Amino acid sequence: MLHINGLVYRIAGRDILDGASVHVPAGHKVGVVGRNGAGKSTLLRLILGELAADDGDIRLARTARVAMVAQEAPGGEQSLIGHVLAADHERAALLAEAEAADTDAAPERIAEVHQRLADIEAHTAPSRAAAILAGLGFDEAAQGRPLASFSGGWRMRVALAAVLFSAPDLLLLDEPTNYLDLEGTLWLEGYLRRYPHAVLLVSHDRDLLNRAVGAILHVDRGKLTLYRGGYDDFEALRRERQAQQEKLRDRQEAQRKHMQAYVDRFRYKASKARQAQSRLKAIARLAPIAEAAADPTIGFQFPAPGELRSPIISLDGAAVGYGDDPAVLSGLDLRLDADDRVALLGRNGNGKTTLARLLAGRLSARTGEVRRGSKLRVGYFAQHQIEDLRPEATAIDHLAPLLPALSPAEVRGRLGAFGLVQDKAGVAVAQLSGGERARLVLALISAGAPNLLILD
Repeated sequence: MLHINGLVYRIAGRDILDGASVHVPAGHKVGVVGRNGAGKSTLLRLILGELAADDGDIRLARTARVAMVAQEAPGGEQSLIGHVLAADHERAALLAEAEAADTDAAPERIAEVHQRLADIEAHTAPSRAAAILAGLGFDEAAQGRPLASFSGGWRMRVALAAVLFSAPDLLLLDEPTNYLDLEGTLWLEGYLRRYPHAVLLVSHDRDLLNRAVGAILHVDRGKLTLYRGGYDDFEALRRERQAQQEKLRDRQEAQRKHMQAYVDRFRYKASKARQAQSRLKAIARLAPIAEAAADPTIGFQFPAPGELRSPIISLDGAAVGYGDDPAVLSGLDLRLDADDRVALLGRNGNGKTTLARLLAGRLSARTGEVRRGSKLRVGYFAQHQIEDLRPEATAIDHLAPLLPALSPAEVRGRLGAFGLVQDKAGVAVAQLSGGERARLVLALISAGAPNLLILD
């Protein structure tokens, strides 16, 4: 199905992929993992043909169809079900041809069109599209509404539904659960397990990678390594290989020292000079074994805020909504203390983000009372903030204006506390991975040492 040989890709002179090779057979479900910035999303875009490799080649089966969720949310007045059905281009083209056919059309061609429609089960397409949309959280009424009536997050789910419905031979998914709730994620997990074709899935969801794929492709230091099994199997096998590599390295180093000691002792003794020279050549022939380096662990360091008296926020009978529409949430009674850690759970559309915006001060209560500590500072993280970063500006350009009292070195230190170390702090945001941009947003919202951190 997919053959990658000696793939090389560079960004701003930095090797992202360097001689990477892998073979993925037809029908295999493969999870793609690696550190932020290792090249996971870049690999998918290279396979899709959106990027051109500097060297090497990517070969697919001659008739293979490849698809990936569009980066931009679809819009317009087309209904959700209509947009998903249109993703099957062959079906749409055949239906259009069948409708346009008149008495002058060749009977043979008309017969071919209808036979092909039967072969691809075109008559079941509406029910299949509706089932996918339902699995992703859209009821029957929502499926008939226009795309423009939904938020960007909901429309990204429609984009995912369209790609799943098109059923390509190679399905490329890049963090598909970012816009899904728990129920949607569980549905997607089951759908991928039953999917009849090959899948490359970039995800940081360990449960999904344990249950939906049968192999893990590790992107690390420009190379690709394929492991059988789910994520836990990958971790165990990788630790075992690292341990073996360290043992081989230690054994080689001991052998090198032993031969070098012989050379140092006897290289100038006539009777032993030949043996010493032989050992010198053997030392030169020893191929170095690289040290097994584990992925660095990043522990975010948030500035320490001043202490506040509890409660920092309290809601009493509050209601909140948008414009003139009915309230999304009402009768809210809630108290948040300074040391609380709270998780928000609920189906898509039940008001999790609305509540987060109310607590962050982005929405005002329609009724009831909202009381906040007079010195309360809120840091609010939302997906759209990643999209709002200036592509041409660097991480330093974004953070330095928020911390005018700090020196350039201290600003770099703040960024380093969020994993943006060395050259990452000084490159354009457009060259950072999605995970690195998310870290930058966390660094920005924490610059003011917030007392309350809201992560949506």
